Amino acid sequence: MLYSSRGDPEGQPLLLSLLILVMWVVGSGQLHYSVPEEAKHGTFVGRIAQDLGLELGELVPRLFQLDSKGGGDLLEVNLQNGILFVNSRIDREELCGRSAECSIHLEVIVDRPLQVFHVDVEVKDINDNPPVFPATQKNLFIAESRPLDSRFPLEGASDADIGENALLTYRLSPNEYFSLDVPTSNQQVKPLGLVLRKLLDREKTPELHLLLTATDGGKPELTGTVQLLITVLDVNDNAPVFDRTLYTVKLPENVSIGTLVIHPNASDLDEGLNGDIIYSFSSDVSPDIKSKFHVDPVNGAITVIGHIDFEESRAHKIPVEAVDKGFPPLAGHCTVLVEVVDVNDNAPQLIIKTLSLPVKEDAQLGTVIALISVTDLDADANGQVTCSLTPHVPFKLVSTYKNYYSLVLDSALDRESVSAYELVVTARDGGSPSLWATASVSVEVADVNDNAPAFAQSEYTVFVKENNPPGCHIFTVSAWDADAQENALVSYSLVERRVGERALSSYVSVHSESGKVYALQPLDHEELELLQFQVSARDAGVPPLGSNVTLQVFVLDENDNAPALLAPRTRGTDGAVSELVLRSVGAGVVVGKVRAVDADSGYNAWLSYEVQPETVSARIPFRVGLYTGEISTTRALDETDAPHHRLLVLVKDHGEPALTATATVLVSLVDSGQAPKASSRASVGATGAEVTLVDVNVYLIIAICAVSSLLVLTLLLYTALRCSALPTEGECALGKPTLVCSSEVGSWSYSQQRRQRVCSGEGPPKTDLMAFSPGLSPCAGSTERTGEPSASSDLSGKKPKQ
Repeated sequence: MLYSSRGDPEGQPLLLSLLILVMWVVGSGQLHYSVPEEAKHGTFVGRIAQDLGLELGELVPRLFQLDSKGGGDLLEVNLQNGILFVNSRIDREELCGRSAECSIHLEVIVDRPLQVFHVDVEVKDINDNPPVFPATQKNLFIAESRPLDSRFPLEGASDADIGENALLTYRLSPNEYFSLDVPTSNQQVKPLGLVLRKLLDREKTPELHLLLTATDGGKPELTGTVQLLITVLDVNDNAPVFDRTLYTVKLPENVSIGTLVIHPNASDLDEGLNGDIIYSFSSDVSPDIKSKFHVDPVNGAITVIGHIDFEESRAHKIPVEAVDKGFPPLAGHCTVLVEVVDVNDNAPQLIIKTLSLPVKEDAQLGTVIALISVTDLDADANGQVTCSLTPHVPFKLVSTYKNYYSLVLDSALDRESVSAYELVVTARDGGSPSLWATASVSVEVADVNDNAPAFAQSEYTVFVKENNPPGCHIFTVSAWDADAQENALVSYSLVERRVGERALSSYVSVHSESGKVYALQPLDHEELELLQFQVSARDAGVPPLGSNVTLQVFVLDENDNAPALLAPRTRGTDGAVSELVLRSVGAGVVVGKVRAVDADSGYNAWLSYEVQPETVSARIPFRVGLYTGEISTTRALDETDAPHHRLLVLVKDHGEPALTATATVLVSLVDSGQAPKASSRASVGATGAEVTLVDVNVYLIIAICAVSSLLVLTLLLYTALRCSALPTEGECALGKPTLVCSSEVGSWSYSQQRRQRVCSGEGPPKTDLMAFSPGLSPCAGSTERTGEPSASSDLSGKKPKQ
């Protein structure tokens, strides 16, 4: 006899073909293929390169990769023709078990630019598994007193395939006692059973041997059989009966050991031992049921003895029988269906695959940093996972497919601000309470050359004494680059230009690594007072970046020029100054003048005059002005004075050490009637020339004072604007300015004291700038480097008359 599990005795339609289906699912961006299981090696699956829009010639250059999550090397791609083919045996039942849907998820990754594609390959079932019964022989004990239409449950066969291939029909070998009761499709939980169609007679037929055959719906059909050995029992004619044939109960997973599942109840109309019931699992119950549940033989209570896991099995079908103690014993049967309720006991799992580390700080927005996949073994809301990223970072998560995400760059990076990021990806499910998992991603930011070297100041002022030794270190420039490694490696060079007729590089040089500036030759204040040039700092990046700084080198005066005597109007045979003086002149009359100049400046050029002590005698009636060089009488001349006087005048500057020059003055005394006319004419001419010279000196003094005032004001303004100490190399500390005035002609001089570190390094601070005019007395009230008012060198040792 032929019986169908769907009530159709004519059987089910067979699969029409096992052709490969290739289709695009519109809107999802997902490529789908299908392939039958057990396909041979090399079986064509699809033209994956063409379907993804990739050229065959770019597969190798773009580093085409095929990543199968959990699929091993079942599928492979031929990089020569872009065809996806079967690489090894695919067993659908091994891969997906009893799941209705079975697919292999592939990730296709290509570089330059980076692209990620998702491909699902559906594994089609073929009829490669025959129906299998729990045992090859089933023993049934049936009392002869059982009434017609009594039903005896049988364990049906199972088929590892799905769909039509797992659709089973049953056929019982021909006999006159039993027929086969196959439940319809909406009664799948009801077991297969034998129905008694003719009363049994143990004396006639103590045993029956039947063959039960199960046939699946595949093509070709596969079958499985079980031998039914029916033993007819005598006497005890009432079997235990359960309240229901099917009990359904919901049981949360992870319940504790000893939890009561259900208490099925059976009753027996017999009395005595024939009515005493013993509960047990059916003989063909699976070992898995026995390891998880226990039935009490006395009261039938079913309790938990093992771990109940929803992810392992979502339902358990427990066959229970109640057997009396009669002889022969009779049994009643029921089925307990335990539906396991999911509990949120599985935290999400994160898998991160980094692609682009480290990330350049000039990377484009949208650059993919890492691929993230999330799984959660729970179901429904407990298995729905959302991912989040550490807030306030220049990255974001982009969902690419189901539980797949890409970590991409969301805003611009700046390595100089943040050189690395520690990102935390959090996956949280929708359970209550929710579970979560975190994974860290360290993103290092790679440097690019986007910062030029920078100096602390745009301009530096350096003071250097003249006559420095060649190769003297006068200053050090230093630039800082915010970049890293070679991008921050700074080298220095001069910005070449002409200084007069010579190149700048003939005066100074700069060390390319340390930034030390050297004077290549001695500097001369009288030749060059200010040397201004630029130093360039350039990094080693590609392309290199640079910046310039300006150095102003002021050459400070040294006392290296002795006073020089001007040629006298009248000169003796030995180069001495000759003066004729009438004996009738009174006291305080100027009879001559010693003229000298100094090529230096400031105090180094401020001259004083004095008569050498060894030439001074009490009878010489002349003295010399301390700062004017004028020779005047100290008293009225008389007849007792010698007619000729020889004066040695020492001209000395105020430098350290002071330099001197000596002038010889010959003074001849003559009577008024003895003065030659030529001498008179010469005196008149000399007086006119002297007046002219005084006028020229006045103009010269005014010009010098104007220039000195402008220079002093410039330095004061520059110092006030800087408001900070000078650099360490060549640093100077400003001293108290001293103003020296001259009242006689109205000119003045200004002195700015500076404490200066120079190449030589010796000597106390001194005045380095001095504007003055000879013949002027210092102004009253000045206390620094000012002489006594109207001081002079008195040749007679007496005070002049008032």
